[in-house]
Amino acid sequence: MKDLEASLREAVSSFWKIHARQSRKQGAKTGKKDAGARKDATGGAQLDGFTDLIRDLLVAGSLKRPGIYLGRSKIELPGWFRPEKKWDLLVISKEKLIAAIELKSHIGPSFGNNYNNRTEESIGNATDILAAYREGAFRDSLRPWLGYLMLLEDDEGSRRPVKVREPHYGVFEEFRGASYAKRYELTLKKLVRERLYDAACLITSSCDTGIEGDYNEPCDELSFRQFSESLLARAIAHSRTGG
Repeated sequence: MKDLEASLREAVSSFWKIHARQSRKQGAKTGKKDAGARKDATGGAQLDGFTDLIRDLLVAGSLKRPGIYLGRSKIELPGWFRPEKKWDLLVISKEKLIAAIELKSHIGPSFGNNYNNRTEESIGNATDILAAYREGAFRDSLRPWLGYLMLLEDDEGSRRPVKVREPHYGVFEEFRGASYAKRYELTLKKLVRERLYDAACLITSSCDTGIEGDYNEPCDELSFRQFSESLLARAIAHSRTGG
């Protein structure tokens, strides 16, 4: 863990470098580029630096590499409300599901609809996998450790206060005047406190300086160190009990 900050900076830098490269390449053959944040969803691979970092931390924590799945294959888990879902990183040992992690990014200029979509996805994914666990989809596994990581672009659009609409009932006070960055912070904390996820991480980074690895963590409760220590604690505990 002593080199965690340097490794995290490398992951952030990798994200922005891949993003820039994919943005240049998209549309080269057809002459048409995806608009807005859609290019982030269709580009892929941008968060690979984070999955690699998490894998390396798990291996350093004595979890055997063959039990860690990431990339493009063997990352599906059964759901309860749908047949299956792809997660970004799975930890499985001796047929026991130890952890499932979702990683997302959100780059402007459109923050409104995409924030709502990300929120609905995060709630739905957790609800689905926990229902599948309840119904015995993962054999005799204990409740799996669930993690959610968000990298949010730090720019004027994500920092600007946002008005709320209240045609019938008032919103909760903490959302009044909250920027999209603040909304993400509130949402992720609530997801953890409601025990939909065991840990969540919020990282903000600017496209101007992020390519050098610069980032911010607006909330200690949602720091990458907290996130990784929680995951490692589960993985190490499992390995010590014969996993």
